Amino acid sequence: MKKSLFVIAGAVALTAIPSLSFAEDSPLTFNAAVTSDYRYRGISQSRLKPAVSAGVDYAIPGGFYVGAWASSIKWIKDSGTIFGTDVGNNKMELDLYGGYKGEIAKDFTFDVGVLAYVYPGNKLANLSPLFKNANTTEVYGGLTFGPATLKYSHSVTNLFGNPDSKNSGYVDLSATFDVSGFLLTPHVGYQKVKGPYDDLATYTDYSFTVAKEVYKGLTLSLAVVGTDADKNWYVSPKGKFLGKSSGVLGVKYNF
Repeated sequence: MKKSLFVIAGAVALTAIPSLSFAEDSPLTFNAAVTSDYRYRGISQSRLKPAVSAGVDYAIPGGFYVGAWASSIKWIKDSGTIFGTDVGNNKMELDLYGGYKGEIAKDFTFDVGVLAYVYPGNKLANLSPLFKNANTTEVYGGLTFGPATLKYSHSVTNLFGNPDSKNSGYVDLSATFDVSGFLLTPHVGYQKVKGPYDDLATYTDYSFTVAKEVYKGLTLSLAVVGTDADKNWYVSPKGKFLGKSSGVLGVKYNF
């Protein structure tokens, strides 16, 4: 398939919400991280290059929480470069979220909330009538039983600039196992993208992550990430596949 508006519409980023981790002695926590590639739902947001991020979480008494997280990105600027169009000098993704966590029974919990992905100053809709503003809002709900979590995220707006993609959904099944101080996290997800490019944009992703806290608050991780996404759809300006299988290194500090 030619690299056209349709290709770049598929490359519109599927971005990340960080996992929440509240300190026992304080409702307010912060985090900062560096990764060799910012992947979300298997697709690179940083053109297979390193990214930096930071976030803040606040646990409200009674099970409610709010937070914000930001990361460097490249995909909006890349879209403008390809078409020679002013889409704004956006190099950042800002996630704003809030929700409620509760217990149904012993070792059985739930988590519901809303997440807004904001790309300050983005003008992605300038590319053509086939594009919409990149800002996206999803509602989500998850159930955790023991080590396993099943989560569903549902877009209530267009999904990251894809046209007519409201009501797209993402199903995420993952688990976390503590093995001698190493956290092992297998994951599989399925992204359904509504709209005219459903067949090209819909895909499955998978990952396996090993993480270990090497010092108080400092965690190192190594993940193997991959997808079955369309190689001609999720591409960078130079034609690199953004969903290819690869390893991702990460360093995160919680404080």
